Amino acid sequence: MINLTRGVSVESSTADVVGQSRPAEAPKFCRRRGRDKFPLGQKARASKLCRRRMKARTSSRLLRVGVTPTIRARILTRCWQRPLSTSTANSYDPPQFTSSSASTSSQRLPPLPASSAKLAALHARLSLPPRLPLTTLSRCLVDATADARPDHNNASLALLGRDLLANYTAEWLLCKYPRLPMNVLMAAQEGYVGSATLAAMRHEWGIEAAAAPGEEVDRGLLQFARVTPGNRMAPSGTERLKTAVDGGAAVRTPTARSDEGWHYRRGTSSRIVYDDEFGHELAPTDAAAAISATLETASADAVRAVFGALYLYAGAAPTHAFHAAHVLSRHLELHRLFSFTHPTRDLARLCAREGFASPVARLLSETGRLSRSPVFVVGVYSDADQLGEGAGASLEEARVRASAAAMRAWYLYSPPVDGVRLPSQDRKGTPWPPQMVDAGEVVT
Repeated sequence: MINLTRGVSVESSTADVVGQSRPAEAPKFCRRRGRDKFPLGQKARASKLCRRRMKARTSSRLLRVGVTPTIRARILTRCWQRPLSTSTANSYDPPQFTSSSASTSSQRLPPLPASSAKLAALHARLSLPPRLPLTTLSRCLVDATADARPDHNNASLALLGRDLLANYTAEWLLCKYPRLPMNVLMAAQEGYVGSATLAAMRHEWGIEAAAAPGEEVDRGLLQFARVTPGNRMAPSGTERLKTAVDGGAAVRTPTARSDEGWHYRRGTSSRIVYDDEFGHELAPTDAAAAISATLETASADAVRAVFGALYLYAGAAPTHAFHAAHVLSRHLELHRLFSFTHPTRDLARLCAREGFASPVARLLSETGRLSRSPVFVVGVYSDADQLGEGAGASLEEARVRASAAAMRAWYLYSPPVDGVRLPSQDRKGTPWPPQMVDAGEVVT
């Protein structure tokens, strides 16, 4: 008889099935499950049905263990592509798939291909040019902490992309807002291409992070070695390592400055020369940082590597368009980046430098002067021109806010859009028009 209770093997002899009629009453499980669809004499058709069921069962097992659709289809094609014949139907033995914890002598899954569906979808989603191959895009998603080989990780591409993002963003801010103070310029640049912004961009692109790097990880996932969480105790045993103090003063984190031992004041000029593009101190190379990274740092390097790879394979023009579509399209409230200590004094110094009349505060309107919550609206004028307007609970507060509004309006001046042209935009046949260069921020 044909045993189909488990769907594993078909064992029968020719004498058992040839010359014998079908039993009058089939077993109950056959009638209930519909397994008496084919006569008992047709072994080939029964074996074909068995193979079809085993193929579906194998596919469901691979799906449960987390095998990607591409690899699952490849496994099923390789294992079930043998033609069906009556000579092999009697001796058919379906393959047995074992987990990764099985012995080395058992059958292993085929190696992962160089490309994946996630990687191809990311390439199409970002509208990258065909000249940028999938292998390079896959390399952009491998952090240096996951693979130390320079030709396999994204360290070099991320370094190029970091400089490109800093250059394109800085020149756009300087040409569009030529009067921005240096501190506001650095803060705005960090708001556009900082690590937090690039990490959010990685999430918007649909790039998922792998739990741990390895050869079996899909090429469309971000691979990096995660930082081990925790704040262990200091050698003294009385405090945490991250909050350790030395003689009552907090331990200063060493930097890469050449004047670190002299403890000079960190002014604006010093930040431009020694610090990074955001005005932050550069930390020295740490051995621990080379073996682990946070999700934000790895995500920022991956996005920078995509920009660097696009510049190498496609050129400056597509990189400019990609930067404008993914970076400059974001809305950043620049007026919230200003913080004035003495806006009235700054406004008076600005008017004296530019040859304007001295600013005068005038009360425009008020309500509830004798109540518990009065509101005063004050305007700052230079002759007949109103420079700013502000409201406050007192006359002094309204005057200070009006002066701060006048200073923000001066610094956020933007020339006409037709006159703004970036130096890196090369237009053949037309000369580059010089852009506006301001005298600089007000120093008091």
